[in-house]
Amino acid sequence: MSATLSDELRKKFNVRSMPIRKDDEVQVFRGNHKPRDGKVLQVYRKKYVIHIDHVSREKNNGASVMLGIAPSNVIITKLHLDPDRKRLLGRKNRAALAKGEKFTAKDVEDTAVTELD
Repeated sequence: MSATLSDELRKKFNVRSMPIRKDDEVQVFRGNHKPRDGKVLQVYRKKYVIHIDHVSREKNNGASVMLGIAPSNVIITKLHLDPDRKRLLGRKNRAALAKGEKFTAKDVEDTAVTELD
């Protein structure tokens, strides 16, 4: 389940979308909960929805229920980076650079530095 990245993250990482995961911060940009943003609490793969902090509704008995939001309706505003995700960004960025153009020595050095970080 992937979601698009914000404009700042797109420019920073040269990647259009990323798989969404638990501690990412997202902003809802479609649907009834449009202006809200928050942290992803749960990725429910079986129902293909995500649960976001502060996006809930109250039942008749007063209990609060998390509402599922489709990942296509959100924009990732802050990534939770760990070593696996850094490697994924490096691979996706390298694939984008390889389309139709050859690597320069600077590109190889940059990718090597990002893989070591």
